Amino acid sequence: MTHSDFTARKKQAADWFHTLRDTIVARFEALEDSTEADAPAGRFEVTPTQRDEGRGGGGIMSVMRGGRLFEKVGVNWSEVHGTLGERAQKAMAARGVPGMADDPRFWASGISLVAHMQNPHVPAVHMNTRMFWTPNAWWFGGGADLNPCLEYPEDTAHFHGEMQRACDAHDAGYYDRFKAWADEYFYVPHRGRARGVGGIFYDDLNTGDWKADFAFTKAVGEAFLPAFAPLCESRRATPWTEADRDAQLVHRGLYAEYNLVYDRGTKFGLETGHDANAVLMSLPPLAKWT
Repeated sequence: MTHSDFTARKKQAADWFHTLRDTIVARFEALEDSTEADAPAGRFEVTPTQRDEGRGGGGIMSVMRGGRLFEKVGVNWSEVHGTLGERAQKAMAARGVPGMADDPRFWASGISLVAHMQNPHVPAVHMNTRMFWTPNAWWFGGGADLNPCLEYPEDTAHFHGEMQRACDAHDAGYYDRFKAWADEYFYVPHRGRARGVGGIFYDDLNTGDWKADFAFTKAVGEAFLPAFAPLCESRRATPWTEADRDAQLVHRGLYAEYNLVYDRGTKFGLETGHDANAVLMSLPPLAKWT
């Protein structure tokens, strides 16, 4: 594939991730409006982000704090490029990315979302989709996982059902494969437990058919709102106790530990000089450790 072909495809992917960001932000603000509470409906604060001086690209950080439904939610979009540092090159080479020593240039774009909710009965959630390019390789990655502090089996089943529907439309083996990957990836070794009830996770997806892999990645992004929004609508009016809030804060501590110690995206964002506030927007506004 020629350089000009990939220039067009990178723009196509970046534009779509931006559109997905806009769609989710609008839906979340609509959920805020329809949530009954004495407080004003929350709105996203939108801030452009830039990488460190001398490094290319940036993005849009969109964060809502203190809403009726969302205590804190971030929906970030980015498009970055430049040269990978030595640590990032070694990490990529260890994953089998060819040519890192010869040409460490890269380009990446994607959307990253984390929502922490006011009502402990509404689950926290994470979603991201992305495309990564180097002169010698390209791939897609992403997924979504549910993180309730008070689990409802029917909510877990609904969320996984939507993820499976997105997978099955593209490859009958994707859901089982990517569910197992999520179970392994979103595991907190030092606590001996998962950080939530899973979902799907995939990375380094390159079947050789760019259009098919991009179509699957779009399907994952488009499955997110049908998977998550109904859970917000069904649980947001559930009465909760101080014990419920305590369980929520303790679970957020687990979430923070995972993201700071193990999360691949957090490490990559900080090591490649992206805006630290945007990289760390996944952290909850309040947490507790027993």
